[in-house]
Amino acid sequence: MNFPLLATVSLLVDRVVGDPRILPHPVVLMGNVTRFMERRLNKWQSDRARALQMKGVLLTLMVTGGSFVITSWTCMIAAAVSPLLGIFVNIWLISTTIAWKGLNRAGREVYTALTTRDLDAGRKAVSMIVGRDSAQMNESEVVRATVETLAENVVDAIVSPVFFAMLGGAPLAMAYRAVNTLDSMVGYKNDRYRAFGWASARLDDVLNYLPARATVLLLYFALLRDRRSANSAWRVMCRDARKHPSPNSGFPESMVAGGLSIQLGGLNYYDGVPSHRAQMGDPFRSLTPERILETVRLVAKTGWLLFSVAGLITLLVAGYLNRT
Repeated sequence: MNFPLLATVSLLVDRVVGDPRILPHPVVLMGNVTRFMERRLNKWQSDRARALQMKGVLLTLMVTGGSFVITSWTCMIAAAVSPLLGIFVNIWLISTTIAWKGLNRAGREVYTALTTRDLDAGRKAVSMIVGRDSAQMNESEVVRATVETLAENVVDAIVSPVFFAMLGGAPLAMAYRAVNTLDSMVGYKNDRYRAFGWASARLDDVLNYLPARATVLLLYFALLRDRRSANSAWRVMCRDARKHPSPNSGFPESMVAGGLSIQLGGLNYYDGVPSHRAQMGDPFRSLTPERILETVRLVAKTGWLLFSVAGLITLLVAGYLNRT
């Protein structure tokens, strides 16, 4: 099976259709299973750190492995019924691991709220896409939070799912999404999750390592219409990417900061606890709502570049398969 072809079509399906609410979403199921298991395994107030780590490994293996196996069975059963149905099921499942259209919608919702001078609506909209406290954010903090999460999710929600789908179709893409979902739910460095979420967080770091660096190249070429912005983004990335606490998120965030001539990072609050994140980029331009729209457009360009690259790889794989 030509996995790059399935990944390319799935990327287009997500961009056009997104996630219809009338259809069940596998990531919602992953989240429900993770929540159920976490409540029963994570005895963080009584268990020792080593025991919590082992339970966290068990959670990671069960959710990730279960997602891979169930998706594989689903695709095989569909293909046994009809090869065409097997292709459609693969494409639909892969598309559910991608959130290109969802990122576009989320960014525009915050932008619209802020441009209509409804800061409370902007805070509410940004609270749907970030984990930090948003109730007391001013406008520039809402803008910064939105730009940071859009930049980070170019990797998590677009490039990485397509990357793994190109390698192993829907089963591998779904396994990646399971790890990413686990990280977003238990990968926090607080008392409750520091030990229990260790395995999920580290595996997410490993899986995103190559896609994050590939995203740097996609962002560079997306910015290349203005060579000065592209070069500035590259310079800031080389200087600031490794300041980020994540080994991967700093790369797309610093590229966006440099490309838009803004500064990201600073003071955030999580459940009322302050957390200072190293600053990336230079504050040549202010954090106004227009920066959100610019980021949304940059994400769109990056997605279309990825679509083009995936299409090229599809043609190369098709040519190889025809010769063999």
